[in-house]
Amino acid sequence: MIKKADIVLFLVILITGLAVSVVSLGDSAEGDNVVVTVDNEVYGIYPLSEDRVIEVRQQGHTNNITIKDGVVSMTYSDCANQVCVNTRPIAKTNDSIVCLPNRVIVEITSDEGGEVDVITG
Repeated sequence: MIKKADIVLFLVILITGLAVSVVSLGDSAEGDNVVVTVDNEVYGIYPLSEDRVIEVRQQGHTNNITIKDGVVSMTYSDCANQVCVNTRPIAKTNDSIVCLPNRVIVEITSDEGGEVDVITG
């Protein structure tokens, strides 16, 4: 049996979740740099404002990363699942594209001195 208090609790949780979602979506700012990481090591840092194609070749695998018109996409990968190639282009700070089979990560960062989110060793 659903009680009035259950409905109120559900609505409070729903409204709180929506508010958190809206706030977190609004926090993303336009990024400045593209950081490419291969096998947990920085492969290169490139300005988001300069159009280019970055070819990452390592351990017999190839990924092409394209920076064009202020957005980044993975335009080619020889991995089997192609999730990275089908990921939408990114441009906001902390957005990322990941190719797990080839261990390639493409991430957008900002020049502004922000707080550190995570430190790994």
